[in-house]
Amino acid sequence: MPGWLIVTLGAALLQTWRTALQQRLRGRFSVGTAGFVRYVYAVPVGVVLVLAYLAVVGGSIPVPGWRFVLGCVVAGLAQVIGTSLLIMAFGYRSFAVGTAYSKTDAVQAAILGAIVLHEQLSAGAWAGIAIGLVGVQTLSLAGQDRAQLLRASVQPAALCGLGAGAGFALTGICLKWAVQSLNPPDPVLAALCGLVLTNTLQTLMQGGWMAWREPAGLRAAFTGWRSAMWVGVLSGLGSAGWFTAFAQAPVALVRTVGQVDMVFTILFSRFYLREAMRASDALGLVLVVMGVLAVLLFH
Repeated sequence: MPGWLIVTLGAALLQTWRTALQQRLRGRFSVGTAGFVRYVYAVPVGVVLVLAYLAVVGGSIPVPGWRFVLGCVVAGLAQVIGTSLLIMAFGYRSFAVGTAYSKTDAVQAAILGAIVLHEQLSAGAWAGIAIGLVGVQTLSLAGQDRAQLLRASVQPAALCGLGAGAGFALTGICLKWAVQSLNPPDPVLAALCGLVLTNTLQTLMQGGWMAWREPAGLRAAFTGWRSAMWVGVLSGLGSAGWFTAFAQAPVALVRTVGQVDMVFTILFSRFYLREAMRASDALGLVLVVMGVLAVLLFH
């Protein structure tokens, strides 16, 4: 089994866990604070991962150039903007539509990857991406009228969702572009170093904005550290998986396999929360899994 596949599955599981924890903390923290704790408490996690990797595998920290720094800056900003747009989509009371359109990130990553990174995908891989996209749309709309997706295509929620998907796709593309600039013998170490720099930059971006616009929320991120830190820990570990996978495989394939986070969410709600599974949920799960298998078999 390819290493990038293992870390992608782990990252998707950690992302599901982090999202569930953020939902529990939603009443305590504002949207800005919830985003900030993802970054500030992820920085030490990334540093520990880099040091642990050096201790076990060996090597030395690569010397970054301007391209590496620029790639991390744009990747960090794109993720912050993508997350904000997704939250804005939810604010229009169109959770299903916003989620459905944000899940076009795999398709957008395939297009951007071909343009920026010259990543070429087989016809089978494109078919897998398309099947996975249909699957996540089925899960996102949760049994609602499928025509709603087309009717809502010009609504603010849909536009924000598309923007969020573009932000998430651009995050992976820019991170890989940054890692490739180092021409490293060890792309895993380069990806982990990129994680530390990106999270640090995101902490400064989000922290600076909150110091200006929401100082009370900034203080809450530190006074409530006992609860908030676990969001950052899960975020840091999950991002380490995403970044490592981006460095080793085409971004679109990673994003497609990463769609199993919705499978984890459905299974969690079914077996842990004891919620009933709809027929559309089962169909969506099958399609997502089929898309992932097609990508793995034919990429």
